[in-house]
Amino acid sequence: MKIRIALGFMFIFSTACSSVTPTPVLIPPTETATQTPVPTETFTPTATAIRTPPALPAIFQTGQLNPLDTPHTYITDTCQYLRDKWSSSNSAPGTVVMVIMFHSIASEGITNANQISQGDFTILMNDLHSQGFAAIKMQQLSDFLYKNAKIPSRSVVLLVDDRHYGQYFDSYFRPYYEQWGWPVVNAFISFPENTQQLWDENAALEKEGFVDHQAHGVIHNTPISNQVSDDYILNELNGSITAFLQHLNKTPIAFIWPGGGFTPHAAQLARQSGYQLGFTINPRGPVMYNWVPLSDAPDSMRPSYMPEGAVNDPLMVLPRYWDTDADLRIDEARIVGNEAAAYAEQNRSVELEYYDIVCTPTYGPMP
Repeated sequence: MKIRIALGFMFIFSTACSSVTPTPVLIPPTETATQTPVPTETFTPTATAIRTPPALPAIFQTGQLNPLDTPHTYITDTCQYLRDKWSSSNSAPGTVVMVIMFHSIASEGITNANQISQGDFTILMNDLHSQGFAAIKMQQLSDFLYKNAKIPSRSVVLLVDDRHYGQYFDSYFRPYYEQWGWPVVNAFISFPENTQQLWDENAALEKEGFVDHQAHGVIHNTPISNQVSDDYILNELNGSITAFLQHLNKTPIAFIWPGGGFTPHAAQLARQSGYQLGFTINPRGPVMYNWVPLSDAPDSMRPSYMPEGAVNDPLMVLPRYWDTDADLRIDEARIVGNEAAAYAEQNRSVELEYYDIVCTPTYGPMP
């Protein structure tokens, strides 16, 4: 009986269990992430700083000159000036040139004030060489003054006035040409009375490359002033060109004012005739690129020195040392060059910054 009851309970329990439906476990679906669009940030360029060009330094000054002899510039294009000044292929700042005027070298006794003794001449040439100077021709000087073309850092132009036969140059200047390669420049007078022998000898020296001839007038003995006519001035200028072409097969680029006489009008006519340079007899000092010492007013202490400032063209009234005291002025030229080099280096960064800001867009980077 007990067994039956137990079996009945088991039957009921199993039936009840089989009829129960299991409750499913609901797992929420994984939500797919939806990205909210983020607006693209608009690019704002960084503002370019406006560079202000620095103020350029004043023209180089030196205490080596007479107080009335002041440096004059002649290049008006600032960017071109700076480009030529600092280009690595050109002459370094402080490159200086002495132009020395010779008239006559006396082998024996001196007979006039325009002469230098042969002994003093030898001392002058040796001192120039020992101080590191080297002689150049007129075209080299012109290229330097106009474009700062490369020349020796201490240069000298040996400028002999008037007519001379070959023997004069052979006796006094050829030893330095053969030893050091120093040429000499002859300010030659194109007198109609010049002999063919004189022309032929000078033509041979010109062809050799030893003597570089430049114009010194035709009549010559009447210095140019406000009292002479345009016809006279033009004959001095153009008559020299005609004679040079005929006898020397060259066109002179420099006019050495006869007797040191010039006028602003005559300088303009010289320009129109094609001359690049002109020379006075005033020993104001050495010259450098865009730097020529001139005077703007008469000097009672030096009455023979005509003031050149009114010409307003420094390259047509360049100064010349006299041979009789040039040896005493070598230190002057050397010191001026050294001071100018130091002044340029002191202002180098300022000038290069100015060039970079103002000039580079038009002239290109500094060479």
